[in-house]
Amino acid sequence: MWLLLISLFGLLVPNGLFIHWLFTSYSGLGPVLDDHLALGFILDAFLAMGLLAYNFSRRPIGPVRWPWFIVLSVIGGLGFSLPFYWWLNDRRA
Repeated sequence: MWLLLISLFGLLVPNGLFIHWLFTSYSGLGPVLDDHLALGFILDAFLAMGLLAYNFSRRPIGPVRWPWFIVLSVIGGLGFSLPFYWWLNDRRA
């Protein structure tokens, strides 16, 4: 149950901030691409997602396959996808 709570927090809080920004302050991709700190965080998150997906493809943690981890990561970020993917695999094991 605690994994679901962590994944819910990861989905609502960081992604809630992103959705709020998207609807209230988004002014195109130009300012995003000019923000080097944001680009660093985006690159870091995608590298971490790729490394984790590679690891899950080589050493599966359960019956739910690694492509679902990538889908969950794109939908809700690593704060959501890691605990939810872990819960999905624990639940079905």
